[in-house]
Amino acid sequence: MKEERIADRVLTALRGASDRQVVVSNDAEADDWFPKLRVVEDESPGLGPLAGIESALRAAKGGSVIVVAWDMPFVTAPLLRGMRALGEISGTAVVPVHSDPPVVEALCAYYPAEALDTCRALLAAGERRASALWEALPGAMSIPERLLVEHGDIETLFLSVDTPEKLEAIGGTMPRR
Repeated sequence: MKEERIADRVLTALRGASDRQVVVSNDAEADDWFPKLRVVEDESPGLGPLAGIESALRAAKGGSVIVVAWDMPFVTAPLLRGMRALGEISGTAVVPVHSDPPVVEALCAYYPAEALDTCRALLAAGERRASALWEALPGAMSIPERLLVEHGDIETLFLSVDTPEKLEAIGGTMPRR
């Protein structure tokens, strides 16, 4: 069985929802990890997830973006296609929201090109949270949990594999160097 990187699973979902993919990374090795993709860095590294969204919007050069965090291996192409369609029809951001208290999945979302100015203003004001962009955009839409469950178990769908323990829990392994 061929091992698959989490980022490759994310890219597969994105390829099912968009014609073009861009990787946002500040790691010097990112070009080697994704040799066939455009890799862009944050304009100001170290400013957190909101800066990553800003980088994606900047790289889109006036286009909208679907963003997905690298560590979300179970996000599906149908979910991303649905968010994109809703965003293109409404002309606004579309973000999944689930659980109680509400969890805003701002790193798995659709953002229109017009979000770039708001994103830059938030960063200039010292904001770092990705969810702050969704909160600040007029008319931003949320996809409620009752619709999200059509795409799978919520806990799995938005699982963030950001520790070795979480990777091990889903049966993954770290590559040996």
